[in-house]
Amino acid sequence: MAQKKQRRFIMRSVILSVLAIAIIYVVYANFTKDERGKLKVGDQAPDFVLTDVEGNKHRLSDYRGKGVFLNFWGTWCKPCEKEMPYMNNQYKVFRDQGVEILAVNVGESDFAVNKFINKHDLVFPVLIDKKKDVLQTYGIVPLPTTVMIDPNGKVTHISKGELTEKNIEALMKSVMP
Repeated sequence: MAQKKQRRFIMRSVILSVLAIAIIYVVYANFTKDERGKLKVGDQAPDFVLTDVEGNKHRLSDYRGKGVFLNFWGTWCKPCEKEMPYMNNQYKVFRDQGVEILAVNVGESDFAVNKFINKHDLVFPVLIDKKKDVLQTYGIVPLPTTVMIDPNGKVTHISKGELTEKNIEALMKSVMP
C-alpha cells in the first residue's frame, strides 16, 4: 500500500512539473513574441521578389550597391497619400544619385493601385504585395512605414507614420552610396 502511494506521488509530481514548465514557457513566449521576428535597425533586409504594376519583377537584392527607400502603403491610407507627392519629388532628385524608391502596396487590386498611380503621376516602381507576405516578413505595422536600406543591404532606419518632404530628403541622403 505504501509503495502504491509513493508511485502515485511521483507520478503526480512529474505531471505537475511538466505543467509548470509548460505554463512558464507560454508566459515567456507571450512576453517575447513582439521582439522575435521583428525587423530592427542593423539587420540585413530580408530579400523578396515582387511584381510591379507593369508586370516587371523586382528582387530587393538586385538593388545592392544602391540605397533603397522601401515604403509600405495603401490607397485607402490618407497619410500614405499625403506623402506620395513628396516621395515622387525626391525620387526625381535622388534616382540619379543611387537611391531607389520601392513602394510596396499591401493587398490591393491592380485596378485600385493603377488608379492611384495615375492620379498622382508616380514615376517610381510600385510593387504589389497581394498576399501580404513581405509585409509580414518585415513585421510592418502601421501604414505607412518606411524602411531605409543602405547599399550593403542593411536596415539603417525604420520610420512609422507619415513623412514630410524634408524627412524624405534627409532619409534618402542617409543611404546614398
